[in-house]
Amino acid sequence: MRGFGRVYQRGRIWWLQYSYRGHVHRESSGCSNRTDAVKLLRRRLEEMGRGRLIGPDAERLTFEDLAVMLLDDYRVNERKSTERAECSVKRLREFFGPCRALDITADRATTYVRARLQTGAKPATIKNELAALKRMFTLAVEAGKVAHRPHILSIEVRNVRTGFFEESDFRAIWARLPAAVQPVAEFAYLTGWRKGEILPLQWRHVDFTAGIIRLEPGTTKNDEGRVFPFVVYPALAALIQRQREQTTACEQATEQIIPSMFHRDGHPIKDFRDTWERACKAAGLPWRLFHDFRRTAVRNLERAGVARSVAMKLTGHKTETVYRRYAIVSESDLADGVKKLAALQAADSATPRRVVPLPKAGQPRTSTDLAQSGRRST
Repeated sequence: MRGFGRVYQRGRIWWLQYSYRGHVHRESSGCSNRTDAVKLLRRRLEEMGRGRLIGPDAERLTFEDLAVMLLDDYRVNERKSTERAECSVKRLREFFGPCRALDITADRATTYVRARLQTGAKPATIKNELAALKRMFTLAVEAGKVAHRPHILSIEVRNVRTGFFEESDFRAIWARLPAAVQPVAEFAYLTGWRKGEILPLQWRHVDFTAGIIRLEPGTTKNDEGRVFPFVVYPALAALIQRQREQTTACEQATEQIIPSMFHRDGHPIKDFRDTWERACKAAGLPWRLFHDFRRTAVRNLERAGVARSVAMKLTGHKTETVYRRYAIVSESDLADGVKKLAALQAADSATPRRVVPLPKAGQPRTSTDLAQSGRRST
């Protein structure tokens, strides 16, 4: 429904009055020039004619307002990806920081993608940032602060990660990590658990009597609980015992209880991204990701012949489709497979074969021929 309106003056300032969908709106033009007020009224009438009134509140809404709404939503709902959302907001702020929400249009979003690609950002990273931007506008629409969400393009991601650690690669990076981070990396190498699942671990999650580590439901990515027996895994059992002894020594020195399993002098480890990257570069493996430990553990479980259903419970994979994506086969595994094939072929070639001639047409078959034919058929 088209609205109607008028302009009138209060003191030196001109105001607008217009009606839309049964409601009367009054808005200051902010100027003392009647012509400017009429132009603003005409813009409001055009908005109503298109079926959506933007209004003054939406015009004042800024990118910072959108960012606050997004981060508040993540924190109130205790989302596990809050840290990633904060990183996305930081990158978006560098480009959209001074903008009003109405200025963030489809073409501006495309320009943002192009600028990020030129700086070397990965498509998957940009996709996360665009998802955060879309979520900002969705929340603003739900709150009635904007009339609609602008169309924001989707970026296709093809960087399927396939990295994993050989023992030598892991040891090279491990040796260059700080002492507090080394046990975190070793734990990930042995279990394949996610970094976000390892760092929050506390000693209450470790049952030394039963010899298990337990993650409670709601603390994992898929919200399912998980149990990992360590008493039957000597390397993991030794790691946990060393960490317990180190924690006890730190507790005695600082006279405080340390609940965290992995810590820096009693303080929980929040993140070590920069430290990890420096260690990888120093080891000559700059492309290695901490998440590669997850693929490594899956490959080791496959090599050990662990039933896939059991392996998925240990690593926390909810679907077999995702698990298979992590079951990377190395070149050495392929070479071992080809060696086994070659050995089988060599064994077949070494077995002597006796060729028995078939009787000529019309010639009766002897009992010996029938016996040999029977052996061949079996």
